[in-house]
Amino acid sequence: MARLDPPQETARLRLRPFVARDLDRLTVLLGDESVNRYLYSSPRTAEEARESLARRDASAADPDDPVINVCVARRETDEMIGDFMVRWNRDEHRQGEIGGSLLPEHQGWGYAPEVYGVLLAVAFDTLGLHRVVGRCDARNVASVRSLEKAGLSREAHFVENEFVKGEWTSEVVLAIRAAQWRATR
Repeated sequence: MARLDPPQETARLRLRPFVARDLDRLTVLLGDESVNRYLYSSPRTAEEARESLARRDASAADPDDPVINVCVARRETDEMIGDFMVRWNRDEHRQGEIGGSLLPEHQGWGYAPEVYGVLLAVAFDTLGLHRVVGRCDARNVASVRSLEKAGLSREAHFVENEFVKGEWTSEVVLAIRAAQWRATR
């Protein structure tokens, strides 16, 4: 499984594979300085966004790829507003990771916890994972809060553990186990 099939819906959102018409919005998202601020990436060009979309298509076509890239769209318009993923290890530990980004004008509306809820259902109910983590730059308070609202708990705070974009950064790791997630449903 390397694609969200069938697409999933919440009251406000549609989570689906990326399609060609998402390129313009993906270009804006990947090229936005504020979106990239706490990520390993730097703002990307239109050509790099096109290549990124092509990689998502190739990943979705490969059933053995351990990543599901999810286009988050507003349900009523199907217009892309975010780029999220769930990735997992194919070993006995059954560990996964969730993460993503929203276009700035769609941040602060509670969409990320809504998306994470769907991705956790995929991780635990479909993929059979035991544990899922979310990792953030410690300065990215909004992302940490979104993961907490989705049910993940802080497990670690690594102080200045990575040198990113010319500075030492700290990382927060949050996690939830399948049993914890099922107990809250």
